[in-house]
Amino acid sequence: MAPIVRWTRRKIRLRHRSRTPLRFIKQALLLAILGSIAAVTFGGTALAQEPTPTPPPSSSTSQPPAADAVPVSGSLNNGGERLTDVDVLARDSTGDEVARTTSEKGGRWTLELSPGSYTFEVDSETLPDGVSVQGEVQREIAAGRTNTVIFSFGEARTSNELPFYEKFIRTTVDGFRFGLVIALAAVGLSLIFGTTGLTNFAHGELVTLGAVAAWVFNVSMGIQLIYATILAVIVGVAIGWLNNAAIWRPLRKRKTGLIAQLVVSIGLAIALRYLILIFFSDRAEPFDDYQAQTQNEWGPFAITNVNLACIIISIVVLVGVALMLQRTRIGKAMRAVADNRDLAASSGINVERVVTFVWCMGGGLAALGGVLFGLSELGGRVQWEMGFKLLLLMFAGITLGGLGTAYGALLGCVIVGLLVQWSTMFINPDLKYIGGLLVLILILVVRPQGILGSRQRIG
Repeated sequence: MAPIVRWTRRKIRLRHRSRTPLRFIKQALLLAILGSIAAVTFGGTALAQEPTPTPPPSSSTSQPPAADAVPVSGSLNNGGERLTDVDVLARDSTGDEVARTTSEKGGRWTLELSPGSYTFEVDSETLPDGVSVQGEVQREIAAGRTNTVIFSFGEARTSNELPFYEKFIRTTVDGFRFGLVIALAAVGLSLIFGTTGLTNFAHGELVTLGAVAAWVFNVSMGIQLIYATILAVIVGVAIGWLNNAAIWRPLRKRKTGLIAQLVVSIGLAIALRYLILIFFSDRAEPFDDYQAQTQNEWGPFAITNVNLACIIISIVVLVGVALMLQRTRIGKAMRAVADNRDLAASSGINVERVVTFVWCMGGGLAALGGVLFGLSELGGRVQWEMGFKLLLLMFAGITLGGLGTAYGALLGCVIVGLLVQWSTMFINPDLKYIGGLLVLILILVVRPQGILGSRQRIG
């Protein structure tokens, strides 16, 4: 009986085991069929109701940059206010828009264009309320150089015709500003001549190096221009110290003559000038800050905030130099060395320490003068030979005022600045520096000792 029972149980288990997979397969097929029917029914309805997606419309008609495209950049700056989210576009010679971009943080914008001639515009509809731009800018874009476009903001003047007295007043204020900037850079040159007897033709390159240092701190490192200028003055002080320690002190110890030192300064000036050209740029490079300034008009007076700041800074620094020369021990020592070097040394003054201080101060003042010259005279730009252009005017100013005297340098440079700017009322502004050179020739013929200089018997 037991074998029969075991056989019966085994058959039941086998039958149950063989039916279970078949049942699961049937259920799976049934679910798959039902799911397909539901997908077709509801999916077809949804597809019928949902519109076909269309690609978003392009926000610009700009073409993709070509293979030979070069970057074109700029900064939208309305009197110190950086303009962001403003559209800048470029048109080719046919008037078609070929590129468009939007200014980002700091007002910076960049386009990529093939070399050629383009017209750049600011989309007035994207400008903030109350801000206007003075027309369009045409620029020739070339490869292998920095291509920068600067827009001027504010209402353009409908007429340049001004009454003569108003034009004269504005030109006088501008000449006073220019003369103060020249004096700021020339005071160090005059003091170096007074304490050492050296006519330093490399002083113009100290001016350029100061402006270049401020540009590097401001543009390459993103430091605000005020703080970049302070750092540039420190760099100028260091360069002045290095000049004296590496070149002029060894030459003085070897009793090198002043004519030989003059030749060395000319060679040093040429070497520094072309080193700046190699490592900087052959184009005028703008600062990031304080460009495209609008004039503040008070009756016949008209001046931008930058030029007003340059006048105030120059006056404060020059007054500080004058007080230092009159009231401090180092200032009295500098005047003593300039008056009689041997007598100053015999009275216990450390002449070499005084000369080192003069070189450091001259380098710092030259650096500050370079920054102010670039801001006020070159439209907020830095040029590789800007110091050389200013050097001849510095010589004219200190010669007119009196060689070796700080006060003579101040007076002479202000007079030269006024004469240079007044000349623009009658001659082409590109030729205005000729007036300064004529003053230099005339003063050497009529009064070689200058206005505040004293006659000396030579030989």
